[in-house]
Amino acid sequence: MSDIRGVLKQITIIGGGLAGLVSSILLARKGFNVTLFEKKHYPFHRVCGEYISNEVKPFLLRNGLFPNTYNPPQINYFQFTSVKGKSCEMPLDLGGFGISRYQLDEFLYQIALREGVSVKTKTKVSDVRFEHSHFVVTTDHESLESQMVIGAQGKQSVIDKKLNRSFTKKRSPYIGVKYHIKTDFPKDKIALHNFNSGYCGISAIEDGKYNLCYLGSREELRKYGTIDTMEEELLKKNPHLNEIFNNADFLFDKPEVINEFSFVPKQAVEQHVLMTGDSAGLITPLCGNGMAMAIHSAKMLCDCIEKHYEGGVLNRKQLESDYKLAWNKVFKKRLKVGRITQFLFGSGLTSEIAIKLMKNSPAIARQIVKNTHGHTF
Repeated sequence: MSDIRGVLKQITIIGGGLAGLVSSILLARKGFNVTLFEKKHYPFHRVCGEYISNEVKPFLLRNGLFPNTYNPPQINYFQFTSVKGKSCEMPLDLGGFGISRYQLDEFLYQIALREGVSVKTKTKVSDVRFEHSHFVVTTDHESLESQMVIGAQGKQSVIDKKLNRSFTKKRSPYIGVKYHIKTDFPKDKIALHNFNSGYCGISAIEDGKYNLCYLGSREELRKYGTIDTMEEELLKKNPHLNEIFNNADFLFDKPEVINEFSFVPKQAVEQHVLMTGDSAGLITPLCGNGMAMAIHSAKMLCDCIEKHYEGGVLNRKQLESDYKLAWNKVFKKRLKVGRITQFLFGSGLTSEIAIKLMKNSPAIARQIVKNTHGHTF
């Protein structure tokens, strides 16, 4: 092991998604020695809505992190359809933009490298332990010491089980499936189409492509045996989805799939590991705002770290307390609204109720959508 003096100002980040990459860039710019571990090699696809609320745009522009070169389409309208295909539309007060994780993560990865972050791809973290005043992080190839560890491992990973996090003790009923397609659909609109046991979003991304991503049931997949059969028997019963699946040009050889991710509440700090992004709390993908939350939570965490690291001394207790308070103040209500609102999705009865609510009480509907978006920062 290295001398403990070499551990000072060393921060290790587990996971190279949006929260991990943005955290690494901000912390490197603040003078920290940052090592980031990512189990895959950039660029690669992730199961994700690929719509980002404009709440993060001013922050990204100020910090040179907005992907202007990809000319992300601006999205200003929201369409909702029931299982039977009834439709309602409304404007998005704040709106957002669309870009694939394949391009956005690669874009941020290259910035992280230029800022001096040590990014170790194709490397899995197998264990993390807090010993005395520092961490020992173990990968397949090495062990290193670090003053702080940020958990940005995403929806669920082996590290969550190692830390004995409560949500890992119960199996989750959800699966996520994603495609990129070419189709005829307004570039300024995001649509959410219900089907029995789930819902599917579509919105524009870069280069004239669209992201098609749905949340489904692990039990239904088991019942039908294959994703193709499940889509035929469930998704295509919604006429809007039937039109998309029968006429779009599907660009992947096979879909991206993720199993068993949980929307139950999580803790922002676990055994002194500072969680950010989906690791701290996963929002139901009503409008894909997990991306915006990941970026915002990274900024919040980096601000807290800078505040409580003075003169080479880390006030860990106060840092953890302040970060948990900041996280709950900004995201707790938003996550709760997402979980409650999800009951209006994924069945014939509740989706019809949601359509009637949107049409008969547009002010309530707009307030619900507003509560799934944050405020600019």
